[in-house]
Amino acid sequence: MALRDFRGKVVVVTGAAGGLGRALCLRFAAAGSSIVALDRDASGLAGLLADLQAGGITALAEVCDLLSREEDCRRAIAGAIQTFGGIDVLVNNAGITHRSAFARTEPDVIRRVMAVNFFGALHCTHAVLPALVARRGMIIVISSVAGFAPLIARTGYAASKHALHGFFESLRTEVEPLGLKVMLVCPSFIETGIEKNALAGDGDLARHPQSIVGTRATPDAMASKIHAAAARERRLLLPDAVSRSSWWLSRLAPIFYERLMTRKLGREMD
Repeated sequence: MALRDFRGKVVVVTGAAGGLGRALCLRFAAAGSSIVALDRDASGLAGLLADLQAGGITALAEVCDLLSREEDCRRAIAGAIQTFGGIDVLVNNAGITHRSAFARTEPDVIRRVMAVNFFGALHCTHAVLPALVARRGMIIVISSVAGFAPLIARTGYAASKHALHGFFESLRTEVEPLGLKVMLVCPSFIETGIEKNALAGDGDLARHPQSIVGTRATPDAMASKIHAAAARERRLLLPDAVSRSSWWLSRLAPIFYERLMTRKLGREMD
């Protein structure tokens, strides 16, 4: 099968100012793509834009608040189409999380997580869909192991990621006949700022250290895996040993998986 070539393509990345989003911008730029970087972090975007332009990459950076402003998505996408004439790839990467037992979590915390992780992706996808269909493009969705398996003390985060799977797997059935591809990416743990900014149950920053399984992938390494899988037009990417073992265990032995996951990560309940 011929690989999808991203040279000369226009790639939109949400949550682009740091972590995995920044790494994805740089990786697709290295493949010859023009970059549209969206984030609410204006200073981080400015630094990314300077680095891209210093490397001779054509790029556009737009401050975009996925937490509460649907119109930000539409404005940013309209600006990208006006600048570049179209869009070939949308990477729904922006996300936040919480680490707190549900009994001690304010419902508004979960609403905030859903607003960014699910509705932010929904709004950007709706805004860009006609442009993507016109170019037979691709949607890449950064989900998580929590998108297909339970995750203790992250009920809102897991709900948002499960919602992404239900939405984008269903959307795929509508748009794949039109030539638009959809890929879901389900990593385990990555060295990004999402955990540094994890919410506690009261909405403040979580103060206890995160529990993990395995080792954290670097953003650059994960971005390279995502780019390679996108070139092959994969429908699902399980990019590490923990995500692959979680996929199979949660399906073949769900009770065992829940017990193992709880034993490894149960300290998050404290």
